[in-house]
Amino acid sequence: MDNQFFVDSAHLSPEALEKKHRLENDPSFRENHMEYLPGMEKIESDVCARVMEQMASYDYTVYTAKDVKAALEHGVCSVEDFKALLSPAAEPFLEQMAQRAREETGRHFGNTVYLFTPLYIANYCENYCVYCGFNCYNHIQRMKLTAEQIEREMQVIADSGMEEILILTGESRSQSSVEYIGEACRLARKYFRMVGLEIYPVNTEEYRYLHECGADYVTVFQETYDTDRYEQLHLAGHKRVWPYRFDAQERALMGGMRGVACSALLGLADFRKDALASALHVYYLQRKYPHAEMSLSCPRLRPIINNETINPLDVHERQLCQILCAYRIFLPFVGITVSSRESAAFRNGIVRIAATKVSAGVSTGIGDHESKYSGKETDGVQGDEQFEIADNRSLDRMYRDIAGEGLQPVLNDYLYV
Repeated sequence: MDNQFFVDSAHLSPEALEKKHRLENDPSFRENHMEYLPGMEKIESDVCARVMEQMASYDYTVYTAKDVKAALEHGVCSVEDFKALLSPAAEPFLEQMAQRAREETGRHFGNTVYLFTPLYIANYCENYCVYCGFNCYNHIQRMKLTAEQIEREMQVIADSGMEEILILTGESRSQSSVEYIGEACRLARKYFRMVGLEIYPVNTEEYRYLHECGADYVTVFQETYDTDRYEQLHLAGHKRVWPYRFDAQERALMGGMRGVACSALLGLADFRKDALASALHVYYLQRKYPHAEMSLSCPRLRPIINNETINPLDVHERQLCQILCAYRIFLPFVGITVSSRESAAFRNGIVRIAATKVSAGVSTGIGDHESKYSGKETDGVQGDEQFEIADNRSLDRMYRDIAGEGLQPVLNDYLYV
């Protein structure tokens, strides 16, 4: 496994070090990453098989400039066209891809860009994912907000003008129960028009409960669709079960959620194959649940506490731009979110081409919105962040910058009657 992913172990106790060493080096010590654990719901669906079949057969080295030109000339982008647009052969055509993507974005979304902010309410985690700052062996300040603290954070965010929030937790049922998350959703509904969730995967009826509490949509990062690589990077915890995670979006839709978002964390494995699988995940879900809103995120790896060396390897901004343009051409109706993991300059540019949603006023820490937004020190301990962000602009600054690009920032376009 790549050494770049491991956190500094100097702080661990001898017992923790011994267990960590066993997890990293003894496959027999780990659960089978393709077998469900007790309590995990299995659903009957062909989406996974279809995605994985396409991913397994994808050889991006066979595509030529002729294939890319043909893909750009077609009025409707097929799966085969999409594969060509993701291939290295498409790199010299990035300007043409950007132009086509800009046209598709304008046709289906106008010149609007949606704004939201994430709110991390807990950073306890029971998984050992070697690239994540929240992983259970990383020595960070842990914190779980009380209901009163959650509401205070929400008040501060709402006072900034934000109308959409994304609630996040570490993946720990014991510390962040479904009921705890449901209470956060009920509080959020008092202050925001749109409430999203990015939490550990749950069963259909639990998604239904969270929807009844006020959640509108669910985002789940598959991290990587390469099952072998996934096993290497997820050494312990419920998250280690790859197929349960894959079906999370479909269970959310079965539970009544209005929309879902899919994503790979680019840089963990072969980014072209992960980009293909992410888009096909949405593509097949869209055909099965045509009433639902679908979106794609495109995060790249970022440094974490105790490991500043983590980086997205061969996924540079040019490759990311290629992926986003290909996403837009292939899935013209789908929302595309670009997070604060990316630089302000990149996000300013990509919203004019393919992206339709960006975060603003971001913190990936716990309980620090009041101090961050007001600049004043506040009482109480704050929890450490999941990863470093690259764009820390406030909502007001982001709003002005987007408007300065000739675009229309949108805080909400839903009415509840």
